[in-house]
Amino acid sequence: MKTATINPWRKPLLALAAIAALAAPALSQDMALPDWVDNDSERRGYEIAMRSDNSDNGFADSRVEATMVLRNAAGQETSRELSFQTLERADNTVGDKSIVVFNTPADVEGTALLSHARILEPDDQWLYLPALARVRRISSANKSGPFVGSEFAFEDFTAVELNKYEHNYLDTAQISVGGETLTVDVVERFPRYGNSGYSRQVSYIDQEVYQIRRIEFFDRRGDLLKTLDLADYREYGDGIWRSHALTMTNHQTGKSTELNYGEFEFGVGLSDNDFVRGVLERQY
Repeated sequence: MKTATINPWRKPLLALAAIAALAAPALSQDMALPDWVDNDSERRGYEIAMRSDNSDNGFADSRVEATMVLRNAAGQETSRELSFQTLERADNTVGDKSIVVFNTPADVEGTALLSHARILEPDDQWLYLPALARVRRISSANKSGPFVGSEFAFEDFTAVELNKYEHNYLDTAQISVGGETLTVDVVERFPRYGNSGYSRQVSYIDQEVYQIRRIEFFDRRGDLLKTLDLADYREYGDGIWRSHALTMTNHQTGKSTELNYGEFEFGVGLSDNDFVRGVLERQY
């Protein structure tokens, strides 16, 4: 796999040699590595990413209300209220299912996005537009487009699955997110799925609870496009963590979008029947 250096637009990473020795736990001897792993940095990157991904296993399903704040380059803001429902994947060979529904303002009320995350196959996504009273399937070629005018792309709602990427360990660093200074593992990841709007991403995974604290997105030309900061993490139950403050900043346009979540509810009794296309047509 072809590796890439850290983009010079980012603040210099603070290498911590002593902490760098604290690698992610090694895979068990009987656990096969993906076919793309062929060197130590790729193996270590995969192990760190897998540990982070597995830390979220077992939540079953969830529901949460959120506020989305869109900010243009001049600092002008508009707000939207929305809700998320998520059904956990059965295993690492498939992805989660989710529905996002806008409740306010009136011009987007009832707009809903249903997503079935896949791994290497195109994700299944359907958008319900109340003004047209119809459901539109999002083609794989359009998933890099902006979601309802925000700085989040359609693919940002599904492209979080471990095996969608090849991973490569870069460094150990310290970063500041949401007023916290954190020691993180820096892992770059390259999309394995087709039609991504990103050439690569760089994730910053904290070494304490293994959650992603920052992701940098690079466009198809290799330039830094966006940065997502994830702050205000809270623990639910035994080891289920959720960020309650996400900020996506577009460095090329000067725009940003914030997602501020309320309290998550888990084990609410959702099933596959709550995440079919017909639900959009019946309920929204």
